[in-house]
Amino acid sequence: MSESLRTLAHMSEATKAFEPRDGETPIRGNVRARGHDRVSHGLFLPDSEDDDPVHRWHRELHAWLQVLPESAVFTHLTAVRLYGWDQPKLPEQIPVWVAVNVHDRRPRREGLICSRLTREPGKNVRQGFPVEDPEEVLLRVARDLGVLDLVILIDSALRKDDVDLRRLAVILKSGRPGVRVLAAAYELSHAKRESAMESVLGVFHAAMDIPVEPQVELFDDSGNLIGRGDFLVTGTNYVHEYDGGVHRDKKEHRKDLRRERGWSDTPYRRKGFSLDDLLNHPVVVMHEMDRALGRHHVESRIRRWRTLVRESLYDEVGRRRIVNRWRRAMGVVQWV
Repeated sequence: MSESLRTLAHMSEATKAFEPRDGETPIRGNVRARGHDRVSHGLFLPDSEDDDPVHRWHRELHAWLQVLPESAVFTHLTAVRLYGWDQPKLPEQIPVWVAVNVHDRRPRREGLICSRLTREPGKNVRQGFPVEDPEEVLLRVARDLGVLDLVILIDSALRKDDVDLRRLAVILKSGRPGVRVLAAAYELSHAKRESAMESVLGVFHAAMDIPVEPQVELFDDSGNLIGRGDFLVTGTNYVHEYDGGVHRDKKEHRKDLRRERGWSDTPYRRKGFSLDDLLNHPVVVMHEMDRALGRHHVESRIRRWRTLVRESLYDEVGRRRIVNRWRRAMGVVQWV
């Protein structure tokens, strides 16, 4: 997509600028009175009757802009959320990430990770806030998160057509920090996956050396469309799908039952997998898939998958390691 078309595609979203309501203007300085919430040292927000979490988050970002230089843009996972990309399982409390011009001061405050811009960013605005270029955002995230986490972001960014593949190719050849993880995740990514959990299931298939086609339309023997499957195992009639909590909802469950009845007279065979299956019982899932495909088990496949999980936010040790890295990056202690 050309730059002009990309701008037009996002124009409506970019113009939805956040504006604080009456009485919501952030306050710089120390406030001891009741009715104020602390964002960080010397930065407060008046209490608001609106408890919408998105509006609250927007208010906090707006407050941060009051203590940042004009060149500041949001980046890393803060920009990921502003772009509206799917995200992996994140800790409940995470910092705010910004990047500033190399000549500007770099604020150090509790809850803020500030880094330098290596080049002049584009004029990207999402939900009314300045954000770094998508390709640079992915590279910054790749310096912290694992391949499995990053595939989720890339799949979503590609699906939304936010990524300029030419600029991404330049970054992948640059040798900059994070490129190795970004390149590995990009190789495993696919724009047709429609959710974070589909991305996880897709990576599991790749680790198991099982080629699949995502979001494939399925037809009966008469050529009638009977539905669409998350993944069709290439060269077979096996349809593998993610079964999450939404599928246990009564309405969704009835829909799934009707869908399965529609498949009953077709050669397709559906298998559903949950996140618990993939994270806590991967050997069982591998054996099921291997038996269905009539092949031998290969231990290196399960080791490959466990390494991907261990380095991701889906592993408890991996989460602690990443959170500790963010704490060190902030470089400040709790202000009193």
